[in-house]
Amino acid sequence: MPHQAELIVDARNATGESPVWSVAEQALYWVDIPARNLHRWRAADGALTQWCAPEMLACIAPHALGGWVAGMESGVFKLDAQADGSLLCQPLASVPHAFAGMRFNDGRCDRQGRFVAGTMSIKMDENPGAASVYSYKNNSKLRQLAGGMRVPNGLGFSPDGRTMYLSDSHTSVQSIWAFDYDTASGTPSKQRLFVDMKPLPGRPDGAAVDADGCYWICGNDAGLVHRFTPQGKLDRSLAVPVKKPAMCAFGGARLDTLFVTSIRPDNIDLSDQALAGGVFALQPGVQGLAEPFFKAW
Repeated sequence: MPHQAELIVDARNATGESPVWSVAEQALYWVDIPARNLHRWRAADGALTQWCAPEMLACIAPHALGGWVAGMESGVFKLDAQADGSLLCQPLASVPHAFAGMRFNDGRCDRQGRFVAGTMSIKMDENPGAASVYSYKNNSKLRQLAGGMRVPNGLGFSPDGRTMYLSDSHTSVQSIWAFDYDTASGTPSKQRLFVDMKPLPGRPDGAAVDADGCYWICGNDAGLVHRFTPQGKLDRSLAVPVKKPAMCAFGGARLDTLFVTSIRPDNIDLSDQALAGGVFALQPGVQGLAEPFFKAW
């Protein structure tokens, strides 16, 4: 069947997020936020490896000097995997949370190598308007790019880096915006509504941008991954066999596989979605882009 989702890891992640394809290793990395784990699946043999962080690990991007730059609970860190299954965590920048009980959520590098990530309250309905999006350059403090949000998500950048996409997943918002993005300064401007997701199935969660400049976003609660053209038109929707796909990323030898992580909720009947929390692969018929490295200026 065209575009049929294939389970590659029955991971049973509580919150599987931030999939990143390593071109050098031909492997997929992703995190399970509340479990504080970094996972790796190697395409050649299906081998799985796991490392544990000292606090919730929300989003990762490859670091130009090796390892990862990551958004966690208390700030941005440099991560290096250790042979004993731990992660060596070097603090890079603390985050000025407005309230206790907040953490980083979705994030990635822009095309120029700055790390951009949003924060949220761990309990999504608390502290409305307290979430912000920050940018980090090496050896600097965090710079706020946007504020007044509930659950920043869906960060993505057009192939030329001149458009930034950002969503808010909260049920009261469910919107995706586009911004002009100054690639020299890393500053977004001219915010405009890109897609109103309220009439569409699923809340907007994690995203990816393909080589054609189209924007893919997980429709959380709907079991779908949507593709929008650069003009904000819904182009197609692909199904996964779980209700809560969380984030997607392009990978594979030709960057033409769409990997999708998912969420396994607590205390609900999962009989109709036994694979919740798994990692899936789709063949969407388009190619993606390699994930930018964090630039060590």
